[in-house]
Amino acid sequence: MAGASVGVMLVPQAMSYAKLAGLHPIYGLYSGFVPIFVYAIFGSSRQIAIGPVALVSLLVSNVLSKIVHSSDKIYTELAILLALMVGILECLMGLFRLGWLIRFISHSVISGFTTSSSLVIALSQAKYFLGYNVARSSKIIPLITSIIDGAGEFSWPPFVMGSVMLAILLLMKHLGKSRSSLRWLRAAGPLTAVVLGTTFVKIFRPSSISVVGEIPQGLPKFSLPREFGHAKSLISTAVLITGVAILESVGIAKALAAKNGYELDSNQELFGLGVANICGSFFSSYPTTGSFSRSAVNHESGARTGLSGITMGIIMMCALLFLTPLFSDIPQCSLAAIVISAVMGLVDYEEALFLWRVDKKDFLLWTITSITTLIFGIEIGVLVGVGFSLAFVIHESANPHIAVLGRLPGTTVYRNTLQYPEALTYNGIVVVRVDAPIYFANISYIKDRLREYELNISRTAKRGPDVERIHFVIIEMSPVTYIDSSAIQALKDLHQEYRSRGIQIAIANPNSEVHLSLSKSGLIDLIGKQWCFVRVHDAVQVCLQSVQNPNRAPAKTEEKPPSRHRSLLQNLWKHDAEDFDPNLEPLLPQKEV
Repeated sequence: MAGASVGVMLVPQAMSYAKLAGLHPIYGLYSGFVPIFVYAIFGSSRQIAIGPVALVSLLVSNVLSKIVHSSDKIYTELAILLALMVGILECLMGLFRLGWLIRFISHSVISGFTTSSSLVIALSQAKYFLGYNVARSSKIIPLITSIIDGAGEFSWPPFVMGSVMLAILLLMKHLGKSRSSLRWLRAAGPLTAVVLGTTFVKIFRPSSISVVGEIPQGLPKFSLPREFGHAKSLISTAVLITGVAILESVGIAKALAAKNGYELDSNQELFGLGVANICGSFFSSYPTTGSFSRSAVNHESGARTGLSGITMGIIMMCALLFLTPLFSDIPQCSLAAIVISAVMGLVDYEEALFLWRVDKKDFLLWTITSITTLIFGIEIGVLVGVGFSLAFVIHESANPHIAVLGRLPGTTVYRNTLQYPEALTYNGIVVVRVDAPIYFANISYIKDRLREYELNISRTAKRGPDVERIHFVIIEMSPVTYIDSSAIQALKDLHQEYRSRGIQIAIANPNSEVHLSLSKSGLIDLIGKQWCFVRVHDAVQVCLQSVQNPNRAPAKTEEKPPSRHRSLLQNLWKHDAEDFDPNLEPLLPQKEV
């Protein structure tokens, strides 16, 4: 039942998306035939529905229209060649387990890109509503300009029919989503638009409403892709289509796998998509991937295995063998309405509002990607969005969070003093925590922050006698998962710099890998093994003891602390008597709440 529902939905959608790609509708039907059977064998998702999709169709149209005119035969050959190239790239990514590369593309980039692309797709279908030609472009300004310039040729019959069909589709989609008993309406929407439009044309024969025309009957024949001379110019588009196809297909496949309680192998998914596209290219298919809307209908209709995909393929085969004569009178505006209703669900304005409330940086990324895609086209939009996304990742990595720690009263726990203002710090001791791996890109920032802490305390010391200069810097390394040779050399330089000013570095709680790297490099021996600790608390105790011993650290000033500080320190230690050392009683907390 699930396969039948989606198959009925796929037939009109496939023809609509083929028109969007600039191809004859028959190639949409071909693309929804062989790839479905192949994916059912090699794919890993049990609910995903493979076939032509709007976004990939727009990308195909956008690049091929710059090379040849859509009426040329070579246009179709290049679309088929693209399917082969995309399939090879997907197979290679699956075989070499490179699916993790997609993680570097932020969700806000994907959302902004799909939102703008859906607007461009909707405007590109306006010509079937308005009754006159509109410039083929993936940029919004030329599309709007062309629509305005041709306003004098406006024809109301296709506009009225297209608007009625779009209203019917949206109503059926809404009812199908809002009421579980009527969810079959969502799948039946595209077929309803096609049947109503075809019936109207056959009865009234309006000359102002363009129709699809003759569609060849029969299954696609086996043939090898040609025009390999243009392969070099298609590489960048093949990479882009591969990325978009993976994001769309793997994203929905993972979501459906989680809902149905099974694990999805992303690399197997990539391989299945790749083999489906490669085999499809031998039977006149253009690039295909998993569809959001059809996969959702497949899931809601109760699909549990790949048998639903086999059923879709059988329905498509029956359509190719027996029903193509009926498709010749389908109005173009009905197919355009199907495309527009499908892409309206991709306009993700709710994501923009969510990002504005939660993370202004991600909202900026969403806005940049959206505007760039609208103004400069899909390829530039994706490149700019991914570029900014990677720039944010690099910036976060090169400027890690560094916290100054203090001891929570009554405990041996040390926490960020900004997050816990009641945490107590000690004169002459700075405890810092680096919340990231330490490597060549961020070690300079870390050193600058450490010098900044020292400078701030030195300035404070000049304003009052109660504040000492720094004697110890304790680096809490539990969040540091990795440290490279450049960072180790920088720490050696920092140790020498501190040593010349009478400051001792101590290291607390490094993991085994980091500790091994520090030992092999000789940094532990340089600092002194006695200055490497399991806990921050142990390091603080030894530092406090060393402040009183001139042989191990700079001597403390002779000034006696006020009694209120002494009582506060006693109160601090009394809750954990096993760690109490009466020799530390005279030492002052640097801050008191």
